Amino acid sequence: QTMYTIMMALRKKGGLAMDYAIREIEARDNQAVEHVIRTCLIEFGGNREGMAWCDPDLGRFSEVYNREGFRYWVVVDKTDRVVGGAGIGGLTDGVCELQKMYCLPEARGTGIAHRLMERALAYAGQYYQRCYIETLHNMTAANRFYRKYGFTPLDAPLLDTGHFSCDVWYIKEL
Repeated sequence: QTMYTIMMALRKKGGLAMDYAIREIEARDNQAVEHVIRTCLIEFGGNREGMAWCDPDLGRFSEVYNREGFRYWVVVDKTDRVVGGAGIGGLTDGVCELQKMYCLPEARGTGIAHRLMERALAYAGQYYQRCYIETLHNMTAANRFYRKYGFTPLDAPLLDTGHFSCDVWYIKEL
């Protein structure tokens, strides 16, 4: 395939990574981020107890991630509409969690998730030695993505995060 054919296929799918930008969350993004997360959770059957669906801080990420060692980034399109995001939050000494990494279908396959992951891991590496992830087995593309970035599967949760409905866990040395 020619580069033109590949680029046109990506555009049809929803755009290229260059059509999106990544920035730190602002208070004005809180509701949009909650919408993205809830939309994705519904898509994969995660709209239930023991998932991010029930997190009490879901609509206030700009406050929750506004401290040292915690960050949340949003993916925005050309009109500054939030179409995805991901966060890093501390769990225990030396261990953080990649938290609430979701992109709407239109942003998937564009390469923006790679840029988001690289930003999150670079930040995490400044504060932590390991990064943990919890997810669902039916999020097959996400599971492949995490493995591609060197996350290795665990047999059980690292600790109790309250997300008891997650059934896949990963860890990565930073």
